[in-house]
This record gives sequence, structure tokens and C-alpha cells, in this order.
Amino acid sequence: MIDRATIDKILDAVNIVDVVGEFVNLRKTGVNYKGLCPFHDDKTPSFMVSPSKQICHCFACGEGGNAVNFLMKHEQITYPEALRWLAKKYNIEIQERELSDEEKKEQSDRESMFIVNEWACQYFHEILNNDVDGQAIGKQYFRSRGIRDDIIKKFLLGFALTKRDALVNEAHRKGYKDEYLIKTGLCIENERGVYDRFAGRAIFPWLNVSGKVVAFGGRKLDSATKGVQQKYVNSPDSEIYHKERELYGIYQAKKAIVKEDAVYMVEGYTDVIAMHQCGLENVVANSGTALSVYQIRLLRRFTQNITLLYDGDEAGIHAAMRGTDMLLQEGMNVKVLLLPDGDDPDSFARKHTATEFKQYIEEHQTDFIQFKTDLLLKGVKDPIKRAEAINSIVRSVSVIPDSIVRSAYITECSRRLEVDERTLISQTNKYIAGDREEQRKEAERETHQQETAKPSEPIGLHTPQEQTAAVERILIQQIIRHGDEVIMKGVETQDGDFIDLNVAQYIDYSFSCDNLSFGQDIYNRILQEAVEHSIEEGFKAETYFTQHPDIGISQLATRLAVDDYQLGKGFEMKHTEQGLRQHIEHLLLDFRYIIVQQRLKEINRELKEHPDETRMKELVSEYMEANKIFQQLGKELGR
Repeated sequence: MIDRATIDKILDAVNIVDVVGEFVNLRKTGVNYKGLCPFHDDKTPSFMVSPSKQICHCFACGEGGNAVNFLMKHEQITYPEALRWLAKKYNIEIQERELSDEEKKEQSDRESMFIVNEWACQYFHEILNNDVDGQAIGKQYFRSRGIRDDIIKKFLLGFALTKRDALVNEAHRKGYKDEYLIKTGLCIENERGVYDRFAGRAIFPWLNVSGKVVAFGGRKLDSATKGVQQKYVNSPDSEIYHKERELYGIYQAKKAIVKEDAVYMVEGYTDVIAMHQCGLENVVANSGTALSVYQIRLLRRFTQNITLLYDGDEAGIHAAMRGTDMLLQEGMNVKVLLLPDGDDPDSFARKHTATEFKQYIEEHQTDFIQFKTDLLLKGVKDPIKRAEAINSIVRSVSVIPDSIVRSAYITECSRRLEVDERTLISQTNKYIAGDREEQRKEAERETHQQETAKPSEPIGLHTPQEQTAAVERILIQQIIRHGDEVIMKGVETQDGDFIDLNVAQYIDYSFSCDNLSFGQDIYNRILQEAVEHSIEEGFKAETYFTQHPDIGISQLATRLAVDDYQLGKGFEMKHTEQGLRQHIEHLLLDFRYIIVQQRLKEINRELKEHPDETRMKELVSEYMEANKIFQQLGKELGR
């Protein structure tokens, strides 16, 4: 357990811009920061981070919260884990007791898998550096590739002993179960038992964007690869690892990507490592898999500029062709560079300095039009083949979502390909129309499936229940934003004392007079806590609730603390004590008006059911009394 004092210390130290900036490329806009939302497919920056409020919020999908909420959602971790992450970042010491055996059992599979992977990563790294075989075989392999010790440490490279049960036996000694060794893919189970997947291999750990070890790649060493087709073995997909969603080197590269506002995409582990050692750190690898939408969107959080840096052989060309359209469709600015024959990024980086390599990239990278033109039209004289090649280029242009960028590329295509611009525009529009028609049909298919899956239900608009919920939401929003602000001064109590009432106290007093309460328990809890903490010196309702340890309260508070729309500079809404009081009074009248209106409808329904004479007289009497109140409230609201 982490005590409250330590939690407060952590939250006081947190700068949410720094935390979110670890995962999202943020740009300053006025007093806030904006970036692409990491929780949905965001095409335009709609994720706002407020340093003054210490909250973040997406205006498109509604996700957000404080730094703890953000980490929990983004990294799929628990509240204590998020606090530990922040404590580590800000060098805050946490004293924690050892978990009991029972508590360890209660840990989720996901958490256990991360723990096992973290241990295995350190185990492989220790073997490489301290074991006799690790140094003689594993370290010698990395030395032969020219990899320095500091880079070995940076990427946590390791070595797995050749004995097939070395890791299994050590894991058992440390108390780790076969269940998680198998689930993470570290081990394989068959009729003969459990054995190591990576035995005798050089180890390349995969770290996700937050630095957690999610998987491993293992390479057979050169002396053992003769006649062996499977040079590399990788962790299988698991609960914590999906290969199409991860990029090798993203954790080590993310800060450099943001700084350079560009990323290099290469194919393999050693390409990434060699470029880092050369001095180019904004580089990642998809490592043997086809580039996926998930990987592109992960990169787009940090930059929109990408250079595909592949070998100049047939496989490299195929990889570049395969990824271009997908990158363009996701709004990326794409450059392509195929290295000279016989070179890959690994070998090229070892022969050049960072300055030389960067200069070579700047001088030789081409945009996708030139890349496709050189590839598809070089030496082509057949009109049919030329038309097919031009259509392929135009098809790539058509998937670009930004119409201005698309138009600029069409003009450039017309110039380079010597084809009339109107012809290219016409063909591009055909492709776009075809794509939209396909999307429409797909949407219709999905709608049809949903409609046939379950009967539709009538949805009432502006029902009393909806009106009540809306007013309650606005009231609780005022408690969160302004709960500590005084709106009535010198109110006389039953004891003859005079006190000042803030927003929370005034709403609570008003509710108590008519025995009212909110319809949602979380709202009542917020009101109660706001009133209780109002007596504390320096209490700020918005800060208290957005940093609340209850995740539900802090997320709700964050959503309600963010304006529904943002005003331009100089047009910020100002409120006075009197104006805020009038607003609260009006909301309370609305609340009573809707509740009485709802009760009148309920009485009418019961009267239509023809109750007995006694009950009917009671209902008529109640109706007349409620109607008087209803009319009076209507007059008050009218004024």
C-alpha cells in the first residue's frame, strides 16, 4: 500500500505536460497544449493538456483525466502501478511492504506476465555480461557486429544459455510459475515438459512505448545458422504483446522523434541499434512484419514525417511499395530511401558518421511520387504499361486525406509525368468516389447487421428523466468548478451566527430544505465531500476532485472541468459572485421544476388507472398542491 502522504507528494510533483509528452507529440496553443489523441483514430489534434488544471481531455472521444488516469488508460495498468511510474519519473521514494502469497495470487495475469518478462530481460542481460558462456559466445557476437557496451546496456541486449532448461530452472528458483513462462512465450511446453524457447540465442528485448518489456527476439549465432532457415525466433502474440501493434526501438527513439519531428523506419533489430550507435536515434523497426495501421498511428502521435530506409534489394523495394499507400492514407508525409546495393542501414551506419549518414539521407531520399516513377516507369515505353504505372501513382495520391496536400501532389505528378492535370484530377476523383461508395456499402452492411442482431428501441427526446440528468450534471459541474467560491455572505444561522456560504454549501442547504438529493450516488458523494472539505484552509474544489484517488470521480471531474467549447483569447468567460449565485439559483429552480413536473405526470398516470375512492382523493389533493408549486416555480423561472 502507498500512503496518502506519499500519493500527495507524487501528485504535487507531477507535470502532466511532461507525462503525456512521453507518449504524445504536443504543441503549445495559447496556455494549453494539443496533440493527436492516443485513445482513438485522431486525424486532427483534439487532445488538450492543461498545465494549469493538470488535466488532459479529448474533445472528440471524451477520454482524459489527470496524469494517473492517463497512465492507467494508456498503459492498461492499475492505480498503484501508475503512482509507481510517476514516483520513478520524479525520483520519489515509495516504502512498500512485500506482497503476501495470497496477494501475489490475486495479481492479474497481465501484471504477472510483465513481471516475468522484466525478470527474464534482466536475467538474459546478466548472463551476457557476467556468465562465462555469455561473454565468450553472446558478447563476442555483439562485438563482431561492432556494438559498444553502452549500446548493449541501452537496448538491454542479452544471451540465452544453450542448455534448454537453463531459464526454466532459474525461474523456478526465483518462484516464477510455468504458467506465466508459457503465456509470455519465454518457454514452450510439450509432452516432454517445459523448455526454453530462446536457448543459445542472442536476445533482443522488445520494450513498448512506456518502457515495459513485452516480448523478445532471439537470433541464432552466425556459427549456428549454416543451413538453418529460421535465423530469428520471436515471442508469440500474447495478452501483453501483439506484434502488429509494436515497433522495435520506439521507447529508445520517442524523444529523438519528437525533437527531430521525423522518424526513420528500418527493417531489423541490428539496423536500429547500429543507427543509434552511429548517432541517429529517431529510428524504429517493424522487424519482419508488414507495416500495420496500428504501428503507423503509434508513430503519428510523435511525428507526421517518415522516411522508409530499406535495403535496395527486391525485398526492400517490396516493403517500401507495400507501406507507402497505408502511410499516405493515415496522413503521413512519406519519403523513401533505398540504400546502395549490398548495404543495409546496419552496414551503412557502421561505415559512416551520423553527420555523413544524415547528409546522405537528405540528398538521396525521394518523395513517393519520384520513388514510384523511378521504379515503375524507368525504361518503360509500352503505352499500356506506362498507363498502369501512372494509375498506380495516382491511386496513391487519391488516398491522401488532406485535399490541399492531395492537390499539390496532383500538380507535381502532372509536371513530372507530363500528363494533363485535368486528366489526373478526373482519375483521382474516380478513385475517391469509389472508395467512398465502398465505405458507404460497408457502413450499410454494419448497420444492417446491428439492426438484425437486436430489435430497435424507441428513444425519447427531452424526457423529464433526461432533463433531470442534464440539470444534475450542470449542478455537479458547478460544484467541481466553483464549489469553494463564496456566493452568499452574512447568512444568519438558527443559532444567531452569521456565516458565508460557498457554492457547495449553498446547494447542500437548498437540497436539505426540501429533502432533495441527486439521482446518482457519485454526485451525492461529490457534494458531500465538497461540503466536508470546505472548512479546510486552501481547499480548491477543482484541484481536489480532478486529483481524487477514486478513478471514477477524477475522470468525471476532468470531463466537467473542461469547457464544452474553447473561447478565443480575450473572450474568456468572467463570473462575479452575484452572477454565479444567480446561475446556481436558476439551476436549483430548474431542478425543482423538473422534479415536480415529473411527479405531476406520475399522478396523472395513476389517476387513469382508476384507483379506489380514498386513494383518488389523496392523489387529487397531492396533484393540486404539486400544481401550485409547479405554477409558482414557473413564475420564478419566467422572472
